[in-house]
Amino acid sequence: MRHRERGFMEVARKDPGYRSKGERIKDYKAVELQLPDAELREQAARCMDCGIPFCQSAHSLVGCPVTNVIPEFNDQVYHEKWRDALALLLEGSCFPEFTGRICPAPCEASCVVGINREPVSIRQIELTIIEHGFSRGYMQPRIPESRRDGRVAVVGSGPAGLVAAQMLNQVGFNVVVYEIDKYPGGMLRYGIPDFKLEKWVVERRIELMEAEGVVFETGVEVGVDVSYHFLKQRFDAVILAGGARKPRDLDVEGRDLDGIHFAMDFLMQQNRRNGGEDVSQEAQLSAAGKRVVVIGGGDTGSDCVGTSIRQGAASVMQFEILPKPPPERPDSTPWPLWPNKMRESSSHLEGCERRWSVSTHTFRGEDGHVSGLACGGVEWVFPEGAWRPSPEHVEGSDFSVDADLVLLAMGFVGPGHEALTDSLGAEINERGFIQCDENNMTTVPGVFVAGDMAEGPSLVVRAMQDGKRAALGAQRYIEAKASA
Repeated sequence: MRHRERGFMEVARKDPGYRSKGERIKDYKAVELQLPDAELREQAARCMDCGIPFCQSAHSLVGCPVTNVIPEFNDQVYHEKWRDALALLLEGSCFPEFTGRICPAPCEASCVVGINREPVSIRQIELTIIEHGFSRGYMQPRIPESRRDGRVAVVGSGPAGLVAAQMLNQVGFNVVVYEIDKYPGGMLRYGIPDFKLEKWVVERRIELMEAEGVVFETGVEVGVDVSYHFLKQRFDAVILAGGARKPRDLDVEGRDLDGIHFAMDFLMQQNRRNGGEDVSQEAQLSAAGKRVVVIGGGDTGSDCVGTSIRQGAASVMQFEILPKPPPERPDSTPWPLWPNKMRESSSHLEGCERRWSVSTHTFRGEDGHVSGLACGGVEWVFPEGAWRPSPEHVEGSDFSVDADLVLLAMGFVGPGHEALTDSLGAEINERGFIQCDENNMTTVPGVFVAGDMAEGPSLVVRAMQDGKRAALGAQRYIEAKASA
């Protein structure tokens, strides 16, 4: 083992890589490998306990959103003190087994080593710590020593809702989580493909939370099956954490043709299929043998690419309206900010044509089914007096492509859940999401909001941090009422 004192100067970054393409596209198992412990310890040695660890900064644009104490747990890993490393990790992150698999690691973008070398492999170290915690039996149910009188309802069991439930349960409140789907987990279970996050990982955590006292009520749509009035009468606080489920649509000619679907409908059906749920009564969304076009260049679009390839697509194209990012960190996003640079996911490496600065003008069809797209190139310019650029059509850039399946992955414009939000009567902000104060309380006293319902679609780790804020807000509210 190399000396810690010369860590990053002697040890190069090493990533675990992926299973071979030929193997992984035949199944939905996790694509990413993990480093052996000895190699991981060497990676931990690259962390030099710098004077100002930007990786764990609490600034909204820098470092780890959940403020993990990264240098400290890296040091414990280097010295093979896995239990101590786990204790430090759990101080910041409630569910490192999720973030260790799917987080894009803004902490690594802010790593001091990353100024002129490859940053420390923080995400891989985090994942190995928590997996050692489970495999070595350290992750046992932590049942509160006593229970408070307060009861909290959490609506939604995605990352924000699970964190809120976990924190409130741990301080002794009685927590009931309501979930509209058959199984808990929200987007962790239904939105993210198995090849990025296998569902046994989610199930393992849900079982642990149940053993700790959290109650999950599934197949319940709050606002329809259970009213807000019902919750108000039975709970001291309510936390809304149902995610952003109203997708951005594309209002162009031909949008009503068959074969054009929202990305989440496509991804969720495959996840339900993988989980053994009955989808036979649904319209079957399959890419098998089809020419697929994914509109939207983000993570959801990438997930559609990987899923389409596994379903046997004849070809896959992905369009993004934004310009192609540069290969290296640009001056516009200097360290320690998250760099706006070119990235390739494991799905892109499996076979996909990507095009940037593309706008879709119309869909064409045959016999009521989509058969292609008419598109054009755009350039981003600042209109006079505007503070941000907008796309303008480039003359002579028009082109068309054939397609049998089009997946819209352009983000989300609101929380959805109209039955709940309408009955609640909470104010909606100018972005279309639920308004809240610094304690995450909505304009309805005792009702809090967390994650994408408040912030709009963002990273899982940011939703988790917002779940923390909502839990603390609800705790303060209940305690203030009790002491009044």
